[in-house]
Amino acid sequence: AIISIDPSRRKSGGALLGDRIRMNAINPWHGQARVFMRSLATREAGSEISHALPDVIAACKVAGFDLVIVETSGIGQGDAAIVSHVDLSVYVMTPEFGAASQLEKIDMLDFADFIAINKFDRKGAQDALRDVAKQYQRNRELWHMAPEQMPVFGTQASRFNDDGVTALYQGLLPKLAEHGLPIGPGKLALVAHKQSSGKHVIVPASRARYLADIADSVRNYHKNTCKQVILARERQQLQETKRMLTAAGKMGDTLVGTAVDTMAGIDQLISEREQALDASAKKLLAMWPSMQAAYGGDDYVVKIGGQEIRTKLVQHTLSGSVIRKVVLPKYVEHGEVLKFLMLENVPGAFPFTAGVFTFKRENEDPTRMFAGEGDALRTNRRFKLVSAGMDAKRLSTAFDSVTLYGADPALRPDIYGKIGNSGVSIATLDDMKVLYDGFDLCSPTTSVSMTIKGPAPTILAKFMNTAIDQQLDKFVLDNARQPSDDDAAKIRRWVLANVRGTVQADILKEDQGQNTCIFSTEFSLKVMGDIQQFFVHHQVRNFYSVSISGYHIAEAGANPISQLAFTLSNGFTFVEAYLARGMHIDDFAPNLSFFFSNGMDPEYTVLGRVARRLWAVAMRDKYGANDRSQKLKYHVQTS
Repeated sequence: AIISIDPSRRKSGGALLGDRIRMNAINPWHGQARVFMRSLATREAGSEISHALPDVIAACKVAGFDLVIVETSGIGQGDAAIVSHVDLSVYVMTPEFGAASQLEKIDMLDFADFIAINKFDRKGAQDALRDVAKQYQRNRELWHMAPEQMPVFGTQASRFNDDGVTALYQGLLPKLAEHGLPIGPGKLALVAHKQSSGKHVIVPASRARYLADIADSVRNYHKNTCKQVILARERQQLQETKRMLTAAGKMGDTLVGTAVDTMAGIDQLISEREQALDASAKKLLAMWPSMQAAYGGDDYVVKIGGQEIRTKLVQHTLSGSVIRKVVLPKYVEHGEVLKFLMLENVPGAFPFTAGVFTFKRENEDPTRMFAGEGDALRTNRRFKLVSAGMDAKRLSTAFDSVTLYGADPALRPDIYGKIGNSGVSIATLDDMKVLYDGFDLCSPTTSVSMTIKGPAPTILAKFMNTAIDQQLDKFVLDNARQPSDDDAAKIRRWVLANVRGTVQADILKEDQGQNTCIFSTEFSLKVMGDIQQFFVHHQVRNFYSVSISGYHIAEAGANPISQLAFTLSNGFTFVEAYLARGMHIDDFAPNLSFFFSNGMDPEYTVLGRVARRLWAVAMRDKYGANDRSQKLKYHVQTS
């Protein structure tokens, strides 16, 4: 039995009693109820327990519970009322208790049998563990024992399978056995240490300020842009002044009063600004005339391998008007030119504000063929209907809630009624093969998007195996024999390198905006990292391992600005998590994609531009990423 005590508010007398809401795994276990939980309110200020607690504990004993756990409300330095009601006491604290001298004031350090320093990933936790252990030793005068032998544990309760929590649990068992609790052999491996090892930390403590560092890098880029714009403007002004004076033949006249009174002074000022200008700024200004020429004609010409590739730059309206695809500003002042090139630039050029591709594709409309209802066969028929007559097959798959929550179809009422509802039901590899039957998943003109989050690793594995089995079957059909082991290995490598699509898999936005979380966030992030590591190792370059989603954050109520802020911060969290695993930024960044909502708010008209520039600047200046990694790729939905 768990008795959870919450404080009552002094003014209103009410209590939240919210601990039960978070206990979503207290269910009948192996056919019988194993855990009972009850919340109590203190009903008065200044006490961490309820007056009803002795009677509640007695009732639990009469009911036959083997173990009764009492959780008090938060306590102060001089509170220890719980001790007289229990056989064993565990005091849970955090590392932020101030100076070590403050420990002398904490009453529970005199009475607690075990002490847990939770949130052990925080700065100073190791020092806190040492200081509390020494205080425990001093309070009990255990001078014959080392501080490391004290029952003081460092834990991270928020972390799945935390070894510090396991160590505390294993330390409690013998003491509970002394009080008559039957203890079985257990299935957890023995933990030899008393603190969280941190071996599964998603983002190292040294990188905890990564979002602040990214914000600084973007702000510094804008500050430097302003500085470079002023230098470019002044350099041009001085050069023009020198040209005008030279042309007028006024070499010996006073130029600007006491500041500069000779032509040599102007040359000196020009030289100073020349030296202060960044090499990249000079390069941008130097290429401006050639850029104007390249976009000034009717065709944009690119030479690749000795071959000219031409793209039409103009279109004609029904009225005969000529519309240019890319229109450069008619600036002649170098400051404005440089500001445009550093903050906007043409499509396909850093910072990619106007787009990550030089031109938009003209041979295919950006269309997603969305389907997902009933069983795999029904959705397959729908895919064939919506893609009929289309050269490119861009399939977007919706899964039912049974699949989204990782459950098998079953007769249980809350499952049965949801099978195939608002999405396709996929439970086996055979289901996946039926779903995409008739579509060549390795064709350059076929891509598949899957809106799956919690069970994304399983669904992705089924999809990849479906694509591989398609090619193995094709080999048998073409060669009238079964592939050898070498043939099969080559086919698998080729499939992984050529299959195209996206799996949503963004567990962070699920935690923030939706709820299809099957595993803990930390464990899910680890599995996402495993998948990306697999992609890097097997050179999966045309399939996106995650679609970092703002759409669902907007569905949860975020405005466009908040949506973008949360989504980009999630994206950078994935970057930090993958870097912490030892992956190189340019090995995984191209496999990241984004997904935003769209609407009538004016902010939506610039959301993509802002996202691309922020991502590009941070990836280049903060992470040293290459050109491909700097390009943020995203799609939007308006419904």
